[in-house]
Amino acid sequence: MKILIATEKPFAPVAVKGMKEVIEQGGHELVLLEKGTKADMIAAVADCAGLIVRSDKVDKEVFDAAKQLKVVVRAGAGYDNIDLAEATAHGVCVMNTPGQNANAVAELVMGMLVTLVRNRYNGTSGTELKDKTLGIHAFGAVGRNVARIAKGFGMKVCALDPWVKDEVMIAEGVDPVHSLEDLYKMSQIVSLHIPATDETRGSVGKGLIELMPKGAILVNAARKEVIDEAGLAEAFEARPDFRYIADVKPDNAAELEEKYPERVLFSPKKMGAQTAEANINAGLAAANQVVAHLKDGFNRFQVNK
Repeated sequence: MKILIATEKPFAPVAVKGMKEVIEQGGHELVLLEKGTKADMIAAVADCAGLIVRSDKVDKEVFDAAKQLKVVVRAGAGYDNIDLAEATAHGVCVMNTPGQNANAVAELVMGMLVTLVRNRYNGTSGTELKDKTLGIHAFGAVGRNVARIAKGFGMKVCALDPWVKDEVMIAEGVDPVHSLEDLYKMSQIVSLHIPATDETRGSVGKGLIELMPKGAILVNAARKEVIDEAGLAEAFEARPDFRYIADVKPDNAAELEEKYPERVLFSPKKMGAQTAEANINAGLAAANQVVAHLKDGFNRFQVNK
């Protein structure tokens, strides 16, 4: 059977080499499409049983064209680029590769945070992270890595996640919090790690930011859709002490950078998973999951029903 790797942002050559070995050892044929268009993907996937993507869109048009498709794996944690309802309607299993990019994203969070609090190393006096309280909004694989690194800085760490038991957080030296309001009230810095869902889109805005202590910093290495951008702009206007870091530029980034150049820090594109190690880890995990699914129906990381 054919397995298509379709990536607008290609995997590193060493990752592709490893994925090819996994796929061929599983008795399948690799089809590689790098920097292709949507039309290229639709043409290439027509006779494929498996599909591996990164941030590439997999929608109804793709599923309609993929008559033999059985499994799609998103090499990464987020999967809002895949139409899960259409996948289910077409009988296709969709999986992600949770945890493979987690350390890379966490290191970026802390790196951008240090850069901002030290005023981009412009020669002026900044502040330290030690003894500051960091609130982690969702304590999944990335959140746990952020907590681990933040504790190394001597930060106090708390977290909110209704799916994680208190004892799990406590065992990792993290204080469990049970309401959004409390998380934002007690945290000088909040790091977002929630997915973009119907419940979370636009859920973080002025109301929550207003609750944060003086000198508040919000860090978003998740999805830009979880931010209420109008509310974010209002928070900047209302709070001269508020700062914002994002691994994905908001739609109003140009306006914010013009008005508040010292109070925002944006990466030029989503950079969280852009390390050699994460690239290899996620790619190999995706290849192994596709092969396992085609062999015996492996679906441990399935995200659609």
